[in-house]
Amino acid sequence: MSVEATAPAAVIVLAAGAGTRMKSAKPKILHEIGGRSMVGHAIAAARGLRPERLVAVVRHERDRVAEHLLGIEPGITIADQDEVPGTGRAVQLGLEALPAETEGTVVVTYGDVPLLTTGLLAELVAEHDRAGNAATVLTALLADATGYGRILRAADGTVTAIVEHKDATAEQRGIREVNSGIYAFDAGVLRSALARVTTDNAQGEMYLTDVLAIARGDGGRVAAVVTEDPWQVEGANDRVQLAALGREMNRRALEGWMRAGVTVIDPATTWIDVDVALSTDVTIKPGTQLHGTTAVGTGAVIGPDTTLTNVTVGCDAKVVRTDAVDSSIGDGATVGPFAYLRAKTVLGEDGKIGAFYETKNVTVGRGSKLSHLGYAGDAEIGEYTNIGCGNITANYDGVNKHRTVIGSHVRTSSNTVFVAPVSIGDGAYTGAGAIVRKDVPAGALALSVAPQRNTAGWAQAKRPGSSAARAAERAGAPAATPAHDLT
Repeated sequence: MSVEATAPAAVIVLAAGAGTRMKSAKPKILHEIGGRSMVGHAIAAARGLRPERLVAVVRHERDRVAEHLLGIEPGITIADQDEVPGTGRAVQLGLEALPAETEGTVVVTYGDVPLLTTGLLAELVAEHDRAGNAATVLTALLADATGYGRILRAADGTVTAIVEHKDATAEQRGIREVNSGIYAFDAGVLRSALARVTTDNAQGEMYLTDVLAIARGDGGRVAAVVTEDPWQVEGANDRVQLAALGREMNRRALEGWMRAGVTVIDPATTWIDVDVALSTDVTIKPGTQLHGTTAVGTGAVIGPDTTLTNVTVGCDAKVVRTDAVDSSIGDGATVGPFAYLRAKTVLGEDGKIGAFYETKNVTVGRGSKLSHLGYAGDAEIGEYTNIGCGNITANYDGVNKHRTVIGSHVRTSSNTVFVAPVSIGDGAYTGAGAIVRKDVPAGALALSVAPQRNTAGWAQAKRPGSSAARAAERAGAPAATPAHDLT
């Protein structure tokens, strides 16, 4: 649903919890799905509202969480939760981090609801502003509402209270509408009500839900917006729930891309992060994972069994059984199978990096081919050059890395080793097994092997009685003579 909403005065993201059920050294909200941390998804949804200010309330692993938040949203305000427990206290501290004169709508959301969208938050804000509510709660209808706070409504549809499951009567437990914990408040109402919320309850916490009863008691209107998409308000408290949210996020991403003109052969084995960009008529084959800021051009075919992270793939390129990171693959190029493209690999238009090839910090020009069984690192290769089977650039001398420069229209034979730093001129050739230690001029042939020498009768003399010696005798090979050098 597309809704136009006035930008709120602030969004407060609650991100203080320890998340002990994750059983992890990493804070719960920093666990990732879809290429972002859970709190990263929450911040993206909040940012989409274009709030005047964005606040995150932190506590567990405070410095680690704050560093992460500032990394993804440099303008965010960090508020620290103190020893007083409860969401009410967390929101109060977030509110205190705002200018005292803040007026208008304040949205409260959480760092562990990664499927929540800007669109749903905008719907909440728009209804809150339209109706002039003191508070508006986002709710969902669940088939099984066990464990959730139930929404109690008056005859006119307004919200009278939220009752926790453990405190609900049998009749109230039959209510399917539940509290998501996500709200839009009038800033003045929120500030006033929080000043009157106490910890006088069984848990000794400041409950944010108490604000609704106080606001209603002050004569304010409290209402609810019901979402038809419960996944958007679903949180992750353990890794099982995190995996379920990840699957649903991926399913939605794949469905969106397929409706936009992308062919996904097997959605069950395909994973695409939320920041990936795909063009029409891209084909994704089974076992493919596209991560980070990967972007794929029109007509490209990716997979099967391919993982790309922060890779740009040009139009009509083909990438099969390849692992690549921080690289660029040009229009019409082909990669794989079983290729490994490390950071700063740039493959030009119509180029090729073939089977069992590893590259790193290398630029390959238009139409050039590195077809099979080799390594190219810290190298620059010109246009329409053919690198033979088994070639490597020996770029490391044990202390420093050095660069190899190979020109255009070069032809290298099998098992050539380029001992960097070295430069190969345009149109040059290398012989099979060449070890190139010195620059090769344009158009020259580089050879570094001694002339071949055959020692007659070696098998019979050195391996008498062996299958090789017997085969040689049957083939009429002459026996060795004392004059022959049999070394």
